[in-house]
Amino acid sequence: MFCKNCGKEIDDNAVICPNCGVQIAKFNQDEPKQTCTMAIVGFVLSFLVSIAGLICSIIARKKCREENLGGDGLALAGIIISSVSLAFSVIYVIAACAIGCAALSVY
Repeated sequence: MFCKNCGKEIDDNAVICPNCGVQIAKFNQDEPKQTCTMAIVGFVLSFLVSIAGLICSIIARKKCREENLGGDGLALAGIIISSVSLAFSVIYVIAACAIGCAALSVY
C-alpha cells in the first residue's frame, strides 16, 4: 500500500505513515470490556461492611482476571479499603479493651 500524502510504500496494516506521520486508517479501538458486577458490589461493601467487601472484592478480582473482564482495579481498591478498615477496627477493639481494663484496675 502507498501513503496518500507522501506516496511512499508502507505496510498494509499501518495506521500512520512512518515517513510523513499522516494518519492512513482509523485506529482500531476495541469495544470496552464488560465490568464485573461483583467488583462494584465489593467496592461499595468495603465502605459499609468491611469483611463482606473484602470477600466480594477478592472473588471479583479473581473473576476479572480469569474472564478478562473490566473492574480489576475497582476490585483491588475494594480489597485495600476493606483491609485498612478491618485493621482500624482491630486496633479500635484492642484500644477499647486496654482502656476498659485500665479503668477497672484504677478502682
